[in-house]
Amino acid sequence: MLFTNEKHYNTLNNYYLHIYGKKVFKVSLNGGFTCPNIDGTVSFGGCSFCSSMGSGEFAGSKHDPLKKQFEDVKHMMHQKWPDAYYIPYFQANTNTHAPVSRLKELFEEAITLDPDIVELSIATRPDSLPDDVIKYLSELNTRIPVQIELGLQTIHDETAKDLNRGHDLKSFNDAVKRLRKENIEVVVHIINGLPNETKEMMLDTIRHINTLDIQGVKIHMLNILSNSRMGQAYLKNPWPILSRKEYIDIVVNQIRLLRPDIIIHRLTGDGKFDYLIEPKWIMKKFTVLNDIDKMLRENNWFQGDLYEKE
Repeated sequence: MLFTNEKHYNTLNNYYLHIYGKKVFKVSLNGGFTCPNIDGTVSFGGCSFCSSMGSGEFAGSKHDPLKKQFEDVKHMMHQKWPDAYYIPYFQANTNTHAPVSRLKELFEEAITLDPDIVELSIATRPDSLPDDVIKYLSELNTRIPVQIELGLQTIHDETAKDLNRGHDLKSFNDAVKRLRKENIEVVVHIINGLPNETKEMMLDTIRHINTLDIQGVKIHMLNILSNSRMGQAYLKNPWPILSRKEYIDIVVNQIRLLRPDIIIHRLTGDGKFDYLIEPKWIMKKFTVLNDIDKMLRENNWFQGDLYEKE
């Protein structure tokens, strides 16, 4: 466990400092992928909360070579952290939704973009990991650590159906098992504040991922974006959304329930505010994070202090 006086949970920054001894940055890349939930392989239209950019707002342009995308970010970071390490992060859309030959072309290039690259991170869907893809990722993982970021969002299939997520919980569970069989690190994305979900439902999502062999989690607040189908529906017929106070309370309880070995990669997202409809309070990200830390410290609560092994 990597708890500190300031952070009563395992932060990604402290984890990388522990592993590599220096600052590590993820560089979001756009490999030009689409999504099976958009192109008709699974469905059309995509997840209702997903932006028209496939949740890749901070990735580079798909029209730019990977080298340019990477160098543009490194140039900014290098000025403040000249000795940092880097992780190419294929973020936009579904980054294993292509033939293995195409994945090899992109991933092999990515890991050689810079001598200071230490890992490779790939965001994808559990239904986009056929056997030949996992076989390749397993081999790649013997040469450089590979981290797969899997979108779960919620364990509740009724919510997922309303979101047009396009896969069920069983599909997610199976994908985690198949990846972990090959010793590939898994980071799970979940979203708080989904329509019709209660606090207890959100806590149940944490209880479930505790039972899986995962290594990290990203917790997001639902961002209602104007360039998403959900955003357009919200503008026509708004529904109640979590207040800042409610979100902080839920996240603090999720941290306390979370298995103590899991690394917390994120406690709130970085929305593209140009498109943000609600919640406006998410724009003050560091205030939200500070209030989460403050509540944990003042009550002497820690990650996992409510965790009960199933």
